[in-house]
Amino acid sequence: MKFLFFLLFILFVTPHEALSSQIRSQLVQESTLERIMQRGTMRVGMSTFVPWAMQDKKGEFIGFEIDVATRLARDMGVQVEFIPTRWSGIIPALLTGKFDIIIGGMGIKPDRNLKINFSMPYDYTGMAIVAHKKKAEGFTSLEDFNRSGVTVAARLGTTAAAAAADFLPEAALKLFDDEAQAIQELLNGRVHAVIASAPLPAYQATLHPERLFLPLKDTFAREPIGFAVKKGDYDTINFLDNWIRFVQAQGWLEQRKKYWFETRDWEDQIR
Repeated sequence: MKFLFFLLFILFVTPHEALSSQIRSQLVQESTLERIMQRGTMRVGMSTFVPWAMQDKKGEFIGFEIDVATRLARDMGVQVEFIPTRWSGIIPALLTGKFDIIIGGMGIKPDRNLKINFSMPYDYTGMAIVAHKKKAEGFTSLEDFNRSGVTVAARLGTTAAAAAADFLPEAALKLFDDEAQAIQELLNGRVHAVIASAPLPAYQATLHPERLFLPLKDTFAREPIGFAVKKGDYDTINFLDNWIRFVQAQGWLEQRKKYWFETRDWEDQIR
């Protein structure tokens, strides 16, 4: 009886365990994390957005997300390569293998999560609004902007564009490939306001106090920000989650966020 049990174990259990082990090994080898380590370079999809990612006077990328990606690559013992990509096409570019990971202030949203996997949040941001002093004179609330005859601008494919559609359904919405185009439209007086992730609206109001102002004191929506990789890559997600926990415990993330979002010490690098 014992021999029969042993024989059944050999025939059925052992092959199953061996197959499971083989599958696990294959999944590890195919993970984004493993490919990055073998290549020695982490390819990062991103899009310029002050002060998350921008070019300095020398043409080098700087900003909060640049610091995060650079530190992540350093802790992995690899180099980092930044691949600027239009925000509206950044998820398709990830899925086709143009880069390994999106590190670009991407809000964690259910519709995005259907296509890609997110890490735990490493940051939180909120939506804010900057308005034209003459066109939006007397506007002090979201309700003032939510009416026909008002036009607001936002960046195509962003949570800011989604927030504009959700919170200001009565206003006309103009979408642009990047914030610089939207801000220029605002400065030219062709839209009443621009909606974007904080602190960009406050920064633009500071740069152009003669033409722009902040109609709201605070942000009106809050969103978690995460790293994005292809679906099914649980080893990579596990590493990213634990890396976030590690640098959060160190206080490093908070320190870098204060530098980029609460000071203007970096402005002389870009102007």
